[in-house]
Amino acid sequence: MWRVQLHKVNFDEREYLAVKEVLDSGWITISQKTYDFEAAFSEFLGYGSLCLAVSSCTAALHMALLALGISEDDEVITPSLTFIADQNVTVMTGARNVLADITSMEDWSVDPAEIEARITPKTKAVMIVHYAGFACDMERITDICRRHNLLLMEDCAHSPGADYNVSLKQGQPLGTFGDVAAFSFFGNKNIAAGEGGMIVTRNAGLFSELKRLRSHGMSVPSFDRYKGRANSYDVESPGLNYRIHEISSAIGLVQLQKLPDANLKRKNLIEHYYKRLDEAQSVKIPFRNFSRGNPNYHIMPVLLSESVDRAAVIESMKLDGIQTSIHYPAIQNFSAYKNKINSTPKAEYVCAHELTLPLYPDMTANEVDLVCDALIKGINQK
Repeated sequence: MWRVQLHKVNFDEREYLAVKEVLDSGWITISQKTYDFEAAFSEFLGYGSLCLAVSSCTAALHMALLALGISEDDEVITPSLTFIADQNVTVMTGARNVLADITSMEDWSVDPAEIEARITPKTKAVMIVHYAGFACDMERITDICRRHNLLLMEDCAHSPGADYNVSLKQGQPLGTFGDVAAFSFFGNKNIAAGEGGMIVTRNAGLFSELKRLRSHGMSVPSFDRYKGRANSYDVESPGLNYRIHEISSAIGLVQLQKLPDANLKRKNLIEHYYKRLDEAQSVKIPFRNFSRGNPNYHIMPVLLSESVDRAAVIESMKLDGIQTSIHYPAIQNFSAYKNKINSTPKAEYVCAHELTLPLYPDMTANEVDLVCDALIKGINQK
């Protein structure tokens, strides 16, 4: 048993009752809970957001690329410090990934200058990720995409509830800047529904295409036929089965209601981490001294010094009952991408030395202390 595990869901009776309501209804695929979840998420984001609940964030990213017309011979600029889903879905469309490096050892967001330097006549889209729930430099990135006539996709798997200060004014929610955004409701996310995702756009025509892609290109949802509102359906275009189910939507609705309070708890825990680790030797904390908006503190990443044996620290902390992780292994080291993708030295350095510490809303300050004590002990052992 872990003394402090990496993540715990903040579930209570509300999630259990929401699931029971779905099970009692006798219909567990897309129906009213999903429609309610989509409407609530649209209101949550604002800015004319049109939201479609799907089976995962990966599904949302794949659908977005297809709906935007990304195909063979196109290039997509993707982030170098991210989960591999960004690169996988690009390859699945036949397009080529071109990685853009991070900005610095303090700012792990994709570097706008790197994006611009990677543009070629084949570049069709830019995909960015708001790593750890900290906003990328959206004004510079949107300007680059506008000047070069490129589509912009936001991977918001880490960032529900985070925003960006537009010209130092009131924060605009992340996920409302691009042509399309994708959110994740995987079990370790700020909105945890086990599985599920949300695809967001402000383009009504694109939204209609995404809706067809979600469910086999069918003109009539299964729920309408179940309710007797239609007898048959047409297939208007080729599509996929990327539907979310009602159980995830029901949990997602409750989690969305909890999100502001849960993100505030994360913030308080992160600040306690900062107090404990600011003076720790051989540990640097990204995004520590600046912010382009209000983060949602999705994870607690630290950067270990080059002299520190990360594997030994992980093992030492494991023996002390502290679970850790790595966000993320270098894309260039995966078998599927080795020698097939460009180098990004700064991101590769971070991937080799990053360590993710436990963080979840119901974590206590005492548990943060246990983690920090174990980390410092692991670093100092010889």
